[in-house]
Amino acid sequence: MTLLSTIFAFVIALGLLITFHEFGHYLVARWCGVKVLRFSLGFGQPLFKKRLGNDQTEWVVAAIPLGGYVKMLDEREGRVPADELPRAFNRQPVSKRFAIVVAGPVANFLLAILLYWLLFILGVSGVKPILGEIEPATLAASAGFRNGDTITGIGDQAITTWQEARLLLLDNAVDKNPDVRITVTGESGISRQLKLDMSSLGAEDLESDFLNRLGLSVYRPIVAPVIDQVMVGGAAERAGLKTGDRVVAINGKEVSAWEDVVDMVRSNPGHTLSVEVMRDDRELAMSLQPETVSEGHAEIGKAGITPEIHHEILENLLVKTSYPPMAALVKAATKTWEMSYFTVRMLGKMVTGDVSLKNISGPITIANYAGQSAQIGFTAYLGFLALISISLGVLNLLPIPVLDGGHLMYYLIEVVRGIPLSERVMYIGNQIGMALLITLMMFAIYNDLLRLASE
Repeated sequence: MTLLSTIFAFVIALGLLITFHEFGHYLVARWCGVKVLRFSLGFGQPLFKKRLGNDQTEWVVAAIPLGGYVKMLDEREGRVPADELPRAFNRQPVSKRFAIVVAGPVANFLLAILLYWLLFILGVSGVKPILGEIEPATLAASAGFRNGDTITGIGDQAITTWQEARLLLLDNAVDKNPDVRITVTGESGISRQLKLDMSSLGAEDLESDFLNRLGLSVYRPIVAPVIDQVMVGGAAERAGLKTGDRVVAINGKEVSAWEDVVDMVRSNPGHTLSVEVMRDDRELAMSLQPETVSEGHAEIGKAGITPEIHHEILENLLVKTSYPPMAALVKAATKTWEMSYFTVRMLGKMVTGDVSLKNISGPITIANYAGQSAQIGFTAYLGFLALISISLGVLNLLPIPVLDGGHLMYYLIEVVRGIPLSERVMYIGNQIGMALLITLMMFAIYNDLLRLASE
């Protein structure tokens, strides 16, 4: 995935999500009889603008695509002609103002439902939840998991993919659940009920792959140690390795599977390895020095190579599930609710310190995920868009001044008091909210840069 295509996937994602959000505000404002002066995608210098409709609303595409806004007629922002006062936002009853503001986040949730609906109709592909080698002296080993077990249920929910299993396990890990009921089917076809104790997990265990902490890993078939791709500028390219090379030995130790290559590279960051490969029936010796990268609290080696994998092997490990339109709609609504609730819970756990703030992602990480999902395929990109749309909806409902949730908080206070808050109080609140948002954004970008540095 090139930088240009990553940026393109990111801009398309932002444009779609922001358009839906702001269009929610716009439509409900029009339905409530409020005059809309401007609909802007982005901030800063306008790149395009055009006036349309009876109200001559100005439609704008601006230079900075990190947001947008709907500007409505409002006495607090300028003089309003007497004949248009009934159409001013500030003259509306609190119920209408509440509806207009909440419409933006609601539009994001509706978009997520639409995207998931399309995804479930087209079919969701995933990796079968088959377990690889169970690490000894781990929580999974103590619970009785065995190599080759297939997870078929967690609690009362049926499991068909590894992605579903990972999300439910993470949900229980966040709560430090001491009694997670897991149904597995062994290689013999016999089902067993296991109990996994997650009460000992801490916030630091959730920073990287918490499944490793549990002792669980996805099953990986035996893959021949044949190189498929060599990353440009990576350690392998500098060593002279090429596509099609078969690794036969590292530091004099015979290599029979790709996993052996991975283990040797990961365990030797910055150390020079003697690598023997077969190329065109010739045996060649090379020196490979894996780059040192951070993974959680540890340092590992990275060579910049991928294995040659035959498609029939992958097909046996994948499952694809699709639904008829009505069932897909129910599934989409349920999925949107579950992910929204999970997002709120994760935010709450961050506030209490049960989940590390290192999990907060900024625009760089989101752009990276946009590019990766687009490269995987259309359905993966749909799933990414749905998840980000939910995140945007939840974020905007937080009771922070400046955000939609902050305005909703003002209106609820107004309902209780019977009169609006003073403009001074709201001004101070907005200043505090802006400071919080800037701090949050700087922290998110800092996390992004740390992730980039460790790749």
